[in-house]
Amino acid sequence: MVVEERAIRVLDGAIAAALAVVVLLGALIAPPSRNDLDLVGYLLTVAAALSLAVLRRMPVIVLAFIAACGLAYQLGGYPGVFLAFPLLIALFTAVDAGYRLVSVTISSVALLGGLGINLALIEGETVRDVVQRWGLLAGWLIAAKLLGEVSRHRRGHLRQVEQRAIDAERTREETALRRASEERLRIARELHDSLTHNISVIKVQAGVAVHLARKRGEEASPPLVAIQDASREAMRELRATLEVLRAAGEPYRNGLALLPELIDRARGAGLAASISVIGEPRTLPVDVDAAVYRIVQEALTNVSRHAGCRTATVRVEYCAGTVTIQVDDDGDAIPGPPPEPGVGLTGMRERVTDLGGRLEYGPRRTGGFSVRAELPIQRAAESLA
Repeated sequence: MVVEERAIRVLDGAIAAALAVVVLLGALIAPPSRNDLDLVGYLLTVAAALSLAVLRRMPVIVLAFIAACGLAYQLGGYPGVFLAFPLLIALFTAVDAGYRLVSVTISSVALLGGLGINLALIEGETVRDVVQRWGLLAGWLIAAKLLGEVSRHRRGHLRQVEQRAIDAERTREETALRRASEERLRIARELHDSLTHNISVIKVQAGVAVHLARKRGEEASPPLVAIQDASREAMRELRATLEVLRAAGEPYRNGLALLPELIDRARGAGLAASISVIGEPRTLPVDVDAAVYRIVQEALTNVSRHAGCRTATVRVEYCAGTVTIQVDDDGDAIPGPPPEPGVGLTGMRERVTDLGGRLEYGPRRTGGFSVRAELPIQRAAESLA
């Protein structure tokens, strides 16, 4: 911004200097008058032209200064009609800046004062010639004033158009946010009505069964305990999800810190699951942290449902700029092309793709199935910022 202002000032100075040369040449080739140009005449001409260098910052002051120089120029009887060119530019700029009344007043005083001086000191020409000459200057001043008005109104119109465009964009964004909020609330109501009751029933029934078994002095079966724990965790996650949907979409609060609990629940369901961490653990962006948890959760769910195995290993590896999650099992899958993705694998791919990562899955060469996701940390952090 400072560089642009400096460039504008240099450009204004150069234009003012060039205009000073033009005004001097015009005075030199003008018809003879009562007095030839002397030092005072040169100074008045150059000073009036050079003052245009600060016209943008002080339009009214520069206009008044040029008008005063012009009146002094006429009193000195120097050749040429006033300092017309600098006066026209100053009047246009002052009106364009919004100083309408004061600009018209100053230019009118300068015009009438110059005409009066020229008529009082008339020499070698008729009154008609003087009036015609100054009438022509009056026409140019009126034109400069009108052009200033047009420019000012055009710029105001453009500002209004830009403001309306900004307001319209803001309205569209607010409408989109409102619709998104309404949709989140609708989804939250649907989830609450459709899932909360059923999961609560499962949780209560499993708890009653465990309680009755213990009341009879029997040890509750591991699958029943696993159902009870899973239903309790499902209720916790569902409540957290509903809170997020109703609170304008805050990031889900699951992540690496909850992976040990996830592994313990898998073990409670009869799966020999283990976890290993490679590299220096670090704080992940919220979206990446949640994606890691969900990928591991879905992979272990698929192992329990489809793999027909008893062992699963989870590996989390921290690298420069990425975190990699790999879940392997020793199930029934045999080497071959990857299977058609179901809902779980499709959801994983969508999560990974949204974060700019890469997902690979398929049967292992030694048997079993493997899911591997590589997520960039830096890109996700930048998108959150």
